[in-house]
Amino acid sequence: MSLISASAEYKALSAHVAEKIASSHLKDLLKDEIRCSAMRFEAEGMVLDCSRQRGTVETQSMLIDLAKKAEIETKRDAMFAGKKLNETEGRAVYHVALRAPLGHAPMLVDGEDQLPLIHKTLDRIEKFSKAVRSGEWKGATGKSLTTILAIGIGGSYLGPEFLYEALKAYGGISQKLDLRFLANVDPVDFKRQTADLDTESTLAIVVSKSFTTAETMLNANAVKAWLLANPNITDISKHFVAVSTQLDLTEKFGIQATNVFPFGDYVGGRFSVHSPVGALPIALAYGFDAVAQFLDGAHKMDLHFKNAPLEQNLPVLLGLWGLYNSTFLGYNAKAILPYSQALVRFAAHIQQLDCESNGKSVAMDGTPLDYQAGEIVFGEPGTNGQHSFYQLLHQGRTVPCEFIGFSKPQFDINSMHDELMCNFFAQPDALACGQHDPNSHKFFPGNRPSLSLLILDQASPFTLGKLLSLYEHRVEVQGFVWGINSFDQWGVQLGKVLAKQVAKAIKGDAAAKAAFNPATSALLDTYLANK
Repeated sequence: MSLISASAEYKALSAHVAEKIASSHLKDLLKDEIRCSAMRFEAEGMVLDCSRQRGTVETQSMLIDLAKKAEIETKRDAMFAGKKLNETEGRAVYHVALRAPLGHAPMLVDGEDQLPLIHKTLDRIEKFSKAVRSGEWKGATGKSLTTILAIGIGGSYLGPEFLYEALKAYGGISQKLDLRFLANVDPVDFKRQTADLDTESTLAIVVSKSFTTAETMLNANAVKAWLLANPNITDISKHFVAVSTQLDLTEKFGIQATNVFPFGDYVGGRFSVHSPVGALPIALAYGFDAVAQFLDGAHKMDLHFKNAPLEQNLPVLLGLWGLYNSTFLGYNAKAILPYSQALVRFAAHIQQLDCESNGKSVAMDGTPLDYQAGEIVFGEPGTNGQHSFYQLLHQGRTVPCEFIGFSKPQFDINSMHDELMCNFFAQPDALACGQHDPNSHKFFPGNRPSLSLLILDQASPFTLGKLLSLYEHRVEVQGFVWGINSFDQWGVQLGKVLAKQVAKAIKGDAAAKAAFNPATSALLDTYLANK
């Protein structure tokens, strides 16, 4: 496989950076009104302003040329056609099918249209969630269920939690049930989530496609034991449902087949919030209409990504400027900075989506990359982040920033939303232009890139669907250009394998313990001596 770095387009962009961009400063570039206008884009109720990126209109054009050389349109179309882009696992990459409406053209995987299967499951989720929310479905002792405990980790947790938190203050829906998430295998997490719960009014969702995920099954069994410790509960079938494809394992656990909600193996965990992984808990908490609106918003962005020309395509532009910062300017991190408390868990979800997808060092065919791919992702809502790590952003390391804001609030008091948004507009300029001061402690170098995404509405299920779809496709765009597989995650496996060996050693297996290096053996001995 020929890496993108061997292309004339890549070499031309590298030379352009060295000859024209390295010596430029954003405070000067921002004076060019024509440039600023040409780097601002509006589509799907969003404005993406890239004018504070360390580049020019020529840079932007060269990035588009690079994308075309990488054949991202061909790869995108193959994804929408259900082709097996995940070559290392032999799977299609088809999360876009999850939000396609009935009546859409067939979406085929191995010759089978997935839409009837997807919508059959959505219909079941709608029916089940209505039964629980109305009180028709009751627990084993006849009590109505008031708390949902979603048990899952990684993509089975971060996406649904982001959406649940984002809708807490939204006035267009009704929250009838409390939703909690149990993810970490740390028993403290179990204690924190269950301490004040009534077993008789709790419904648990076990989210594991394989129904073998170690952390999830340990927590699921802990919750099962907690429920059965109540002598009034002898049948857990009214208190457990699952999102899984393994009906034999769910049945052995005690979950009825009619209460298992499956999804296809063409959906990776970090892309699964639009599947039953997210749809089921959100429908239970907020009602199925919220899920339907969320799916509709995501589909609208899918259509934009599929059909808009690259030069006006929001996910493409977002992805290319991120790739530019990482690969061509050498910045190895980015900060996701939503000026909206509703997005309190958005950065955590994007951290997994981005890092697990694009944290790779070899191309699809195994060729080692000769350039950096992937970025370290972190973030916090404004203005909280300003009093945490913005000191570093302004006067320490250069970290490209992505500011996200809404033109309308979910809720407002005395124009506080305007005060919040004042910071949304001020911080990018402070990073870009800096401040010259003879006192070196008060000197701000500026020339620190950022982009701004202004959503022309409030945070609603519909706009959140568009936002998440935008970031999912951004990740794909970068992977397509880097030539990597953004849809596997072999890097998470080795630590799990070694942890199993540690578990054997803790249980007294001398052979397992002898296999460790001296550093691990010494620290493990200390742990065992002080348990």
